[in-house]
Amino acid sequence: MFNLVIFGPPGAGKGTQSAKIIEKYNLAHISTGDMFRMHITQNTVLGQKVKELLSEGILVPDSITINMLEEEVNNNPDVSGFIFDGFPRTVAQAESLDVFLKAKNEEISLVLQLDVNEDEIKQRIAERKKVSGRADDDETKLIRRIDEYFQKTVHVLPYYEKQGKLIKIEGVGAIDDIFANITKAIDNQLNR
Repeated sequence: MFNLVIFGPPGAGKGTQSAKIIEKYNLAHISTGDMFRMHITQNTVLGQKVKELLSEGILVPDSITINMLEEEVNNNPDVSGFIFDGFPRTVAQAESLDVFLKAKNEEISLVLQLDVNEDEIKQRIAERKKVSGRADDDETKLIRRIDEYFQKTVHVLPYYEKQGKLIKIEGVGAIDDIFANITKAIDNQLNR
């Protein structure tokens, strides 16, 4: 099984590139953001709690996120792998994911970091907000999410770098050019 983590700050293009990766490599997409939005839309108890946390720009606690993620993995036993988008966001989550996958005789195969500077991120999210109307694209919340990424999430990268699994991809440029670089990294890993 090929398991991929895609990293980058809000607006880095994780969703766009994930869709292209899924199509090319037949992976199941696990986006914590999508899972949270589904629970919010369905107005579940979990969705109400997640909505409250996200409206404040606070990360959802590890225990909730990990339980949802494990459920999603277990619901897709016949796929050739997973792409984890928006998870893990902390070293503790990365360790929990490793433990969970190891129990299934699996592991993270590759970690892609989409490298995008903060000015580009703000511009992209401003454009996305015009189209999507996503509540988490509000400027104040956006700044909090970007800060959260650079203060907390970015610290997960050395965890994977020590394992030799981290590849940095320039996230600014034409979507297809970025995808070509991603494809090269994935193919190199698959052909080892």
